[in-house]
Amino acid sequence: MEKKTGGFPLAHVLGFLGALLMTFAASFIALKTSFSYQAIMWIIGSLAIIQAGLQLFMFMHVNEGEEKKIQLINIAYGVFMAVVIVAGTIWVMSFGLHDH
Repeated sequence: MEKKTGGFPLAHVLGFLGALLMTFAASFIALKTSFSYQAIMWIIGSLAIIQAGLQLFMFMHVNEGEEKKIQLINIAYGVFMAVVIVAGTIWVMSFGLHDH
């Protein structure tokens, strides 16, 4: 399978514009709306997850290549590590000072 070389990277430009649009939407929602704090956090979190998926497919070419199973395992491992780090940080910051 030959890779196409040269040409204008339209997918990269569209991915970049999509990421910018989601960033500006999150900023607008956070600064210019009167939604509740929880609604703002849910909207920003949802946009962040969508943007991460967009970047995986547009810039990191997750859907290309012959080793898709390995890529899926690597993504699952990355998500697992992110959850462990965030949950561990919240746990330590919430309950870590009781022994002092």
